[in-house]
Amino acid sequence: MEKPFAITLDVGSSLANKTGSWRTERAVYIDRLPPCNNACPAGEAVQEWLYEAEEGGEGYERAWRRIVEDNPFPAIMGRVCYHPCETACNRGQLDEAVGINSVERFLGDAGIERGWTLPGPAPDTGKRVLIAGAGPSGLAAAYFLRRRGHAVTIREAGPESGGMMRWGIPRYRLPREVLDAEVARILDLGVELETGATVTDAEAALAEGFDAAFLAVGAQIGKRAYIPAGSAAHVLDAVSMLHGVEAGERPLLGRTVAVYGGGDTAMDAARTAKRLGASDAVVVYRRTREQMPAHDVEVEEAAEEGVLMRWLSTIKRADEGRLVIERMELDATGFPQPTGEFDELEADSVVLALGQDCDLSLVEGVPGIEVDDGVVAVGPNLMTGRPGIFAGGDMVPAERSVTVAVGHGRRAAEGIDAWLRGAEPEAGAEPALASFETLNTWYYADASRTHRPRLDAVRRQSNFDEVVAGHDASTALFEARRCMSCGNCFSCDNCFGVCPDNAVIKLGRPGERYEIDLDFCKGCGLCVAECPSGAIQMVPEDI
Repeated sequence: MEKPFAITLDVGSSLANKTGSWRTERAVYIDRLPPCNNACPAGEAVQEWLYEAEEGGEGYERAWRRIVEDNPFPAIMGRVCYHPCETACNRGQLDEAVGINSVERFLGDAGIERGWTLPGPAPDTGKRVLIAGAGPSGLAAAYFLRRRGHAVTIREAGPESGGMMRWGIPRYRLPREVLDAEVARILDLGVELETGATVTDAEAALAEGFDAAFLAVGAQIGKRAYIPAGSAAHVLDAVSMLHGVEAGERPLLGRTVAVYGGGDTAMDAARTAKRLGASDAVVVYRRTREQMPAHDVEVEEAAEEGVLMRWLSTIKRADEGRLVIERMELDATGFPQPTGEFDELEADSVVLALGQDCDLSLVEGVPGIEVDDGVVAVGPNLMTGRPGIFAGGDMVPAERSVTVAVGHGRRAAEGIDAWLRGAEPEAGAEPALASFETLNTWYYADASRTHRPRLDAVRRQSNFDEVVAGHDASTALFEARRCMSCGNCFSCDNCFGVCPDNAVIKLGRPGERYEIDLDFCKGCGLCVAECPSGAIQMVPEDI
């Protein structure tokens, strides 16, 4: 009797054991783009540094060093960034987003406390770059340009560096010793800073022998609005008020202060007024809370400190000690319309927080530079229409935030470096996004988020002490370990354990993870189905 083909084969035969011959698809390891990375305006590799931080101990320094490859301000970012990475975090669909911003602050503070230094510059290229403005965008550009070996000179009109980080963000949000420490590290790389030096003509600056220029002037001119006011009415703008407080002045605001506007600057002005002794601070805003541009955390903390909100209201007239307020209502399109109904509000002063503009006089008359609606037109590499002159931060069309400004500084440095070398900026292929649907979330343990404590609301109204405290080592480690490593292998051994053909090989070398023995992988897809982070996919055999 003839035996079946498989039984007649010797057990050592390759045809008997190599089940890879059955395969029509094969599994491949991939790296998807984590949504936190994708959402970061500064371009941080968030998932990578969280992975390092999960180890604790020496892993903290590796995590810090991974951050500063992309952003030289981790301690600042951990305080002032509104963390869009957390809004995008896939874990938010499971329980709560990973506290990315809080871990970054912990690492940033550790870097300052332990004296970690930034990576040094490359060999000198002989090229000189001028930067106008020592705010977040200018400082970041200086850092990345210096690392590439270019000589960098920053000219800052003010008496100190920091830009709006110093003059627009109150100390209770950003302690100045933190700001100074992270700026000093950049200057220690050999960046030259000239304070009290205003760049009045970008074209003339290039004629001084600079090979390129980056314009990063912050929006430090408060917008004004026409409000009929009596001769005794006290009206000032929020930008000037916050700048004056930082410079050591105490504006005469009176006991009751009205702040006109609905952004983060309005919240800062109202909270600062309370700290300066105002018994009442009222934010007057013509739209609803849902339409308010201020971030939720700013409004929440302001309310905790006793700041009152007057929604759907506009100021029609200011007189000594009182305001005439008109009630507004939303039309069918959601736009506020006057109702003709008036009320009075006691107020010793009115602080206008209606937005800010940049002083763009330095580009007036420069051939090729176009200005539209108060911002400068730039290309993808942030170069203006004048070759060699780049612009970023508040000067260009974009959201105005510290994180966006830092991202602009990095992009501008890449563009300037490529332009100086006569090359095109390299654009890498964008990997597929690691969506929530690509994960197997049942493998992740329940772990409720650890929130940073805040200073008591009553106590903080009388001083400029930092409101939000940082994590300690244990809570920072816990929060880092909540990361699900979306789209990227974290060597969990699931694929190794579930493969029915033992086709997954552990390489045992740092960073190399696993490989698949295609002699034995029959393409069953079990490893793909069981990968927690969605870092394996099936592809047709002929690819």
